[in-house]
Amino acid sequence: MNKQIIEGNWMQVKGAVREQWGKLTDDDMDVIAGKREQLIGRLKERYGKSADAVTSEVDAFEQRVLRAADDAEQSVSDAL
Repeated sequence: MNKQIIEGNWMQVKGAVREQWGKLTDDDMDVIAGKREQLIGRLKERYGKSADAVTSEVDAFEQRVLRAADDAEQSVSDAL
């Protein structure tokens, strides 16, 4: 996923991030503020996982979010 997509839609994506990774605090979310590298760093700290493992999780999360956005856009187009 393009990093501008996650940064530009941080308020919408923020809830999904908290749902996926419940150990992240409000302070973590403020620091992350849509920045992929900050998200990866905070996840490494909170979950004690390797950079590769966390990066794979974030990649998969981004793909799910992008797919959901595409599906929603298609639904709107179909309704029109």
